[in-house]
Amino acid sequence: MKHKPVVAALLLFAPLTACGSAQAGDSSTVTVTVGYQSKTINTVTAGTLLRSLGSFEKQLNSLHDGHTYKVDWQDYATGAPITAQMTAGKIDIGSMGDFPLLINAARGKQLGKPTRLVSVTGYNLRGGLNTIVTSPNSKLASLGDLKGKKVSTSVGSAADGTLVRALQRAGIDPDKGIEKLNQQPAVGASALSAGSADALSQFVAWPGLLAYQGKAKALYDGAELDLPTFHGVTAREDFAKQRPTVLEAFLKAQAEATDYLNAHPVDAAESVAKATGLPAEVVYLYNGAHGIATFDPAIKPQLVSALKADVSVLKAAKLTGDVDVDSFVDDQYVKKALGSDYAGRLALKPSASASEVWPKGASRTRSFKTPAELLAYVSAHKDGIRAAYVPDATTGTLWFADKAVWVADGDELLPFVAPETAQAYVSAHGGARVVTYAEALEQAS
Repeated sequence: MKHKPVVAALLLFAPLTACGSAQAGDSSTVTVTVGYQSKTINTVTAGTLLRSLGSFEKQLNSLHDGHTYKVDWQDYATGAPITAQMTAGKIDIGSMGDFPLLINAARGKQLGKPTRLVSVTGYNLRGGLNTIVTSPNSKLASLGDLKGKKVSTSVGSAADGTLVRALQRAGIDPDKGIEKLNQQPAVGASALSAGSADALSQFVAWPGLLAYQGKAKALYDGAELDLPTFHGVTAREDFAKQRPTVLEAFLKAQAEATDYLNAHPVDAAESVAKATGLPAEVVYLYNGAHGIATFDPAIKPQLVSALKADVSVLKAAKLTGDVDVDSFVDDQYVKKALGSDYAGRLALKPSASASEVWPKGASRTRSFKTPAELLAYVSAHKDGIRAAYVPDATTGTLWFADKAVWVADGDELLPFVAPETAQAYVSAHGGARVVTYAEALEQAS
């Protein structure tokens, strides 16, 4: 797929056998096929968590329109095969990240099988869902150090978009300044561990997972770009027009799953962890009460604007031509599904960042006003901590406290996701210095 039209890559993923679809007709039994990505955990309210709660099935059963509904859940590793199946008429509703959504729009239009963006799942208004990481013992300390290095990413993904933009800001040509390895996330993670890649730029939950496992450390926090990134739900236009009440039932169910996640973030993290095999501590990093992602189905104007800005990155990589984002975005179904609640959801803002500790055996986390207060608690309860999270002092991106880069500025202790931002703070504040996590704990105790 590297620097080639996306058509061939998408067709590669199309299976040879047909599957059920709501397009099949007006028989008494209707199968609705939903494509999702279980391990892309910022889509859980339209996939993994939604499925486990059974909310969609309950909504369908309440339609009482003379049909019996079945839901066929199909799990994929990326958005590309979901798009291939949608344009083949075999998936009705799918969820994926912003850059794959644009490819979904372009592919649907190209084949005369248009799709529509109908809701949002998880988003971060600064871009913190994507991170560039290096191996734990790497000497690389800044974006500038990537010049001439091998960097793994998935071309056409939001993580590749982050890499391209970050390199451009650092004065490095994203095409000629590095050796880009176009790899699926799992392959890239293995390449990083094997030393055949110097860095990895990936989307949730890979950076957090690798950091948690001690297999990587952060080099660049995508939130430094201060550009929104998100995941969303796309539906085939013909399906939406033929069965609008079914799509609205899905969106009502998605809203229920969103409310459940927001009200019970620890239980939701445990549920997603059980379904995916990911550590619950990693799921909570992204999907927790103060996690990197905010969940809401409303299609916010700033996310649409970000989608329009993303088109140029895909065009430069020759993955799409022009994409008419305005015609792709269709909020009529989610507005009808949520009714009077929609305006309030549209106005909601992400919760303020906070430091959190997840005590062992606890069904709730504890929040602290400052990172120093968290460190003091951790220091006093070292054997009772399941996970500790702190927000980057510059971007607000949540990160594991023991994986953060810590700076001592007098009595103040400040965490950073990446070394370059920590060093920038030190350079701008006389007397500030980088300290180890152990030193930070000792100072706070």
